[in-house]
Amino acid sequence: QVHLVESGGGSVQAGGSLRLSCVISHYTGGRYCWGWFRQAPGKERERVSIIDFFAGSTNTKYADSVKGRFTISQDNAINTLYLQMNSLRPEDTAMYYCAARFEWTGGCNVPSDFGYWGQGTQVTVSS
Repeated sequence: QVHLVESGGGSVQAGGSLRLSCVISHYTGGRYCWGWFRQAPGKERERVSIIDFFAGSTNTKYADSVKGRFTISQDNAINTLYLQMNSLRPEDTAMYYCAARFEWTGGCNVPSDFGYWGQGTQVTVSS
């Protein structure tokens, strides 16, 4: 049973920073892609940032709204994914979810592309 667990959320003032972590357990293989989504009340779940490994390359992608402020990284040795969030804004307030796709085909764009999800960690940014 593959299990993803996020941590690192919390409350912070605008301009502050947080680092989210996601650990995958019960899985020792590779993955096609993994990353972070977020969902604010009343809004659709959106892709924040992902890493994919298509064709032997490591590729990162970011939503326009977080470019230059957020950085995705990973430590494959401990099956951990990170999201460093700097210069946080109130509009970043959302539940943040870690997701992974292990099948080496298909897309890594929308929530339905990802078969495994964590429970979410809340990020709240106050002005």
